[in-house]
Amino acid sequence: MAALRDLVLSSPGSAFATLRTAGPASSLANGPASRAGVGSKQPPVNETFSLAGKFAGAVTPVLAVLVASRRNKARKTAAARRAAATKKTFNVDDLTDVCSQSGISLARYMIELQKQGIVDGELGLVMNSIREATKVIACLIRRAPLQQAELLGLQGEVNVQGEDQKKLDVITNEVLKDALRYTGKLGTMASEEEDVPVEGGSDDLNDEFNTKVIGESGNYICVFDPLDGSSNVDAGVPVGTIFGVFKEDPDAECLIPGDEGNLNESELACLAQTLQPGKNLVAAGYCFYSAATELVVTFGHGVAGFTLDTDVGDYKLTRPSIEIPKRGNIYSVNQANMSQWDKPMQDYVSDLMNGKGQTGKKYACRYIGSMVGDVHRTLLYGGVFAYPADNKNKNGKLRLLYEGAPMSFLVEQAGGKSITGHSRVMDIPPTAVHQRVPVILGSADDVDECYDYFDKCDDPELRARCENRLKGVVA
Repeated sequence: MAALRDLVLSSPGSAFATLRTAGPASSLANGPASRAGVGSKQPPVNETFSLAGKFAGAVTPVLAVLVASRRNKARKTAAARRAAATKKTFNVDDLTDVCSQSGISLARYMIELQKQGIVDGELGLVMNSIREATKVIACLIRRAPLQQAELLGLQGEVNVQGEDQKKLDVITNEVLKDALRYTGKLGTMASEEEDVPVEGGSDDLNDEFNTKVIGESGNYICVFDPLDGSSNVDAGVPVGTIFGVFKEDPDAECLIPGDEGNLNESELACLAQTLQPGKNLVAAGYCFYSAATELVVTFGHGVAGFTLDTDVGDYKLTRPSIEIPKRGNIYSVNQANMSQWDKPMQDYVSDLMNGKGQTGKKYACRYIGSMVGDVHRTLLYGGVFAYPADNKNKNGKLRLLYEGAPMSFLVEQAGGKSITGHSRVMDIPPTAVHQRVPVILGSADDVDECYDYFDKCDDPELRARCENRLKGVVA
């Protein structure tokens, strides 16, 4: 076809040479043009015909297809560029027909994101499930003091991290995982309260989570901590739910040989899909259960906050664009462990306490003991939140997959930063589902200042620990 096109395009104008022949012209209807579905039969010619006439029925449609193909490609490219531009400039202020009484609900917000190509329908269904599950969890937490025998106290079991499970740990885990599985759009789920990640199908919801999971495959992986800060729940301290969503990788392979002998084929596939670095997240968020129930979420285009309107039972947009201040005056950390921290962290917090930092001002310490609560305040007021490594926990205590990475994604999308000391949290490839990491996150200038303390440190062991995490090597 290329040679045929060159022959036609190289001919000057339409002055084709006239050829003489005997008998009817041989049709090109059965040639390549016909096979492409654009050929047409030519009427027979007795004695003379022009090259233009010969090729009129074959070449012209072929060229038309070529031109149409290029136009289609150009249109698709233009559409992709418009979609990309839309993603970068998504602004809730541009939304029209917003009811003055109901405002912008989370459902409306998700519809607008789908219209603009920022999320797809499957991710929308996943978010719908998270939305409904957090409403149920919020209700359970409000009722807990009135139903202490059923909802408060220890369950009598220990999770995979060796932590005593609260009754609400187990109940909220069931609520969230069942809501997510019912969508049929999740390929894999991983929870802090479960030993290993599993398939996210919707069948057999009443069967045991760890022994029988048979369901549809989806395109997403959801990781979550169903009730962060649950050790404080009996005292009525604010708690929360943390979640992150990854896109499933069809070519993923399990890279953890040590786990293979203990996992069946289904669990092995789920493990391979789940072990992705935070920079692969497509969505993340948390739900904060306090005086009000707030859902804060990002899809990689800024951070938005919604508040649960209990009168109508729906989340309403109350913080359209959360941007963390460049610098704050609050540090949030369990200072009781200060003597056990690495030297750079000790020096940094000591200077903040005494007003010897870059600002020359003394910082105030505010620490709830619930990551969701402390990070929520840090997002709004600025400053720094940290759960650093110590002598007992060289790799920190927060879980990378369902605490460190999702929260880091949120903070970075709000304009902040998140590090382990020498390295960025989002760059760390998980080597295990329940891998722990140190986390220092917050205002960009505050985290940069903290990083300088680590950068000046000449402790080779500390630097090696941070670098090995980036290489997927954890002691």
